[in-house]
Amino acid sequence: MSIFSFYTQRHAFHLVDPSVLPFITAISALSLTLGSVLYFHGHSGGLESTFFGLFGVLTCMFLWWRDVVRESTLEGHHTNIVQLGLRYGMILFIVSEVMFFFAFFWAFFAAALAPVIEIGSIWPPKGINVFDPIEVPLLNTLILLCSGATVTYAHHAITCGNKVEAVFGLVLTVVLAAIFTGFQAFEYVSADFTISDGIYGSTFYMATGFHGFHVAIGTIFLTVCLVRLTLNHFTIQHHFGFEAAAFYWHFVDVVWLFLYVAVYFWGGV
Repeated sequence: MSIFSFYTQRHAFHLVDPSVLPFITAISALSLTLGSVLYFHGHSGGLESTFFGLFGVLTCMFLWWRDVVRESTLEGHHTNIVQLGLRYGMILFIVSEVMFFFAFFWAFFAAALAPVIEIGSIWPPKGINVFDPIEVPLLNTLILLCSGATVTYAHHAITCGNKVEAVFGLVLTVVLAAIFTGFQAFEYVSADFTISDGIYGSTFYMATGFHGFHVAIGTIFLTVCLVRLTLNHFTIQHHFGFEAAAFYWHFVDVVWLFLYVAVYFWGGV
């Protein structure tokens, strides 16, 4: 037996190297949370602590995902069984996001199905000029559904080894996502009510705003995948980074359909 055989890896799992990033991320998250609380209550140093924590979290996110890309693309640590575990992790993450939106929908329907006397026992409350669901909301729905189709097109192009069509589909997806965000920003600017206008404003902006935040994160996710695609990081058999982005984007699509039907259409009647 060779003296080096003891050091040969005899399993398909990836044992990550020790890293200081989890510790720094935890400290940065604590600084971000504590600074935000101090800032909201008007204490000195809160804003500085918030920005320090935010900078630390963003830096650690960049460095951590850089290491993950390096491990999967250049070092070959992401075997089939590792990719399977990552898929399960992504699915569980999306399930946790579903719970967020479940809480927002619960609050919305609790207020809409049994409007209290303080808002006139009617829904929408008197004085709230809701959006016409056939105008910008419907257009945004069509845009987001089209983006779901284009990201699926890009996925199939990757599995077929067609890089040009994959880039084309992914570029279309990012462009459609940016257009969606622009229309939602226009909708917020032109709204006659704000988040402080009672229960309707609170539930509307929390639900749609949180979804808009997810759209922004998904757009960044897809843009990174586009850069990686142009750098030939994805192959026919190995493209989990793109699959994770596609899973996330389809989740964003489905949540918007529920938002459109419940908040814009049913909740505005």
